[in-house]
Amino acid sequence: MADASRPLHLSTRAITAGRPAPGPDVPLNPPLVLASTYGSFGEMEYGRYANPTWSAFEEALGALEGGRCVSFASGMAAIGAVLDLVPVGGLVVAPRHSYTGTVMRLRQLEERGAVRVAWVDVTDARQVVHAAEGAALVWLESPTNPALELADVPAVVRGAHAAGALVAVDNTFATPVLQRPVEHGADLVVHAVTKYLGGHSDLLMGAVVTPDEDLAARVTAQRSLHGAVPSPFEAFLALRGMRTLAVRVERAQASAQRLVRRLEGHAGVVEVRYPGFGGIVSVVLPDAAAADALVHGVRLWIAATSLGGVESTLERRRRWAAEAPTIPEGLVRLSVGLEDPDDLWADLAQALA
Repeated sequence: MADASRPLHLSTRAITAGRPAPGPDVPLNPPLVLASTYGSFGEMEYGRYANPTWSAFEEALGALEGGRCVSFASGMAAIGAVLDLVPVGGLVVAPRHSYTGTVMRLRQLEERGAVRVAWVDVTDARQVVHAAEGAALVWLESPTNPALELADVPAVVRGAHAAGALVAVDNTFATPVLQRPVEHGADLVVHAVTKYLGGHSDLLMGAVVTPDEDLAARVTAQRSLHGAVPSPFEAFLALRGMRTLAVRVERAQASAQRLVRRLEGHAGVVEVRYPGFGGIVSVVLPDAAAADALVHGVRLWIAATSLGGVESTLERRRRWAAEAPTIPEGLVRLSVGLEDPDDLWADLAQALA
């Protein structure tokens, strides 16, 4: 008989959290609830405020990250909800290399005078902490997208909190399988559920997790008032995807590490950027033409801008005007999927040739 007092491993929680209590004829998985209106005088009332399918997903992700989860219609909606916590004119410290959606949103807010932004090199914890003086929010990505730089999250959290700033961490790349920022003191964790959590390139969804009940209430109010609510069907798919999160991440990581060893020895590759964990690898080729030739030369890999799915995708990031000019023109971001790694390498090798 299982010891109820012993904490479950994360891979087990990913499978068990958010399930109905077992019993005769009880479904193993929470059903999809398609409803816009509920009977009055309960806790839900209306479909913009709550949905049982959201709740199951939120219970599961909250159990993995260590806090209360609030789901959103997209990763950008989740990012926007956190940035809306910053008072008008407040200072946000953010990585110079970040997801382009985050960068564009911060620039938009800055142009309107809604926030001030200090762009930093997140690999330099002292620089980040220095910039946090007087800040309302420190935004982190670790690894960064697409440079794959790492931040010293515990050191930044300590320094930011000493300066009175909140810390939010976009944990989309690492997932709770590899990194749990709340355990290092982060106030908020953000996910593009579209990516690894969903894992099958078939949904748009985002989430915010926080151990702070006041922050959870504020983020929930922002979701309800702005209407950035997820579809119940998306939440149903996301929860199903999360059941296999641990094994998918472990397989993608193992394949990525094999590919990195081969890429590092290839004469046509200038640089390989890999933080040592996860399924995302960035390779730098001599120039944009060489990078484009790789993207158009593969047959198994798919040229696509998203990532974290069971299929392997790749993209030259500087094709987007909003990408940071300090990202090399020849950088190609690889999202390693679940295909056989030997097949993935053979395809890369023929395209590099």
